[in-house]
Amino acid sequence: MFVADRWREYTLLDAANGERLERWGKYLLVRPDPQVIWRGEKRRPEWEKADGIYRRSREGGGRWVKKDLPEEWTVSYGDLRFSLSPMGFKHTGLFPEQAANWDWFSERIRSCPREVKLLNLFAYTGGATVAAAKAGAFVCHVDASKGMVARAKQNAALSGIPGDRVRYIVDDCAKFVAREYRRGNRYDAIILDPPSFGRGPNGERWVIEEGLDELLGLVCSVLSERPLFVLLNSYTTGLSPATNGYLLARHLKRFGGHVESGELGLPVVESGLALPCGASSRWVCDEI
Repeated sequence: MFVADRWREYTLLDAANGERLERWGKYLLVRPDPQVIWRGEKRRPEWEKADGIYRRSREGGGRWVKKDLPEEWTVSYGDLRFSLSPMGFKHTGLFPEQAANWDWFSERIRSCPREVKLLNLFAYTGGATVAAAKAGAFVCHVDASKGMVARAKQNAALSGIPGDRVRYIVDDCAKFVAREYRRGNRYDAIILDPPSFGRGPNGERWVIEEGLDELLGLVCSVLSERPLFVLLNSYTTGLSPATNGYLLARHLKRFGGHVESGELGLPVVESGLALPCGASSRWVCDEI
């Protein structure tokens, strides 16, 4: 398991009865989590002191029940800074478990003797973009949501990333990659976090189990001759880390290298265990 255990301004205090209790900076949040299927007594006093609680609706979706929670605040991870806010579908604008990946690929980037040109697809609010740029990479950040790209720009500014180190694109990721291939643009590293389901602007249907293999083939076509790494993240319950790793190995066989796969995890203070929070598969070149 790849465990994000270096946080100082985020703590997963407890997880029980379908919910997780977290501290984000100085604020306490309670959010639902489908992985928390175990029952147990909520003994920590912080459960009753939450500044914000996300409650699901029987009709679908849900809403935040706010007490003293601001509309926006910031947290730090080392020299990275991120803006948070209570967003739809229980999100805050950041996935803290991804810090395990930030540490991993930042070291790869820093140790590379050449400048790394990195493509971040389905890039959301730019956690990976900020980490990669801070490590020295030039990043092309692509997401179909204009609002998420705006938040990514805000996070980059908070972290002191120069404006010329990131190229921001609001577009369908597959269509953008196809154009990059035709233009002859190539990348030394690629990060992608495709959604489980989706609809395109013209009603195009996306189901990850049906489209991931073809998408990876397209994405790998824009790799440089000496790629550094490819990172595939997935929050789709039915896709195991080993399945994603097999797909990566299949498409990247011509480059050699190797794949390592595992679940992402966050340490839980109350139990001393790690909560599984998704999966990552990492292809790496054996020679930089």
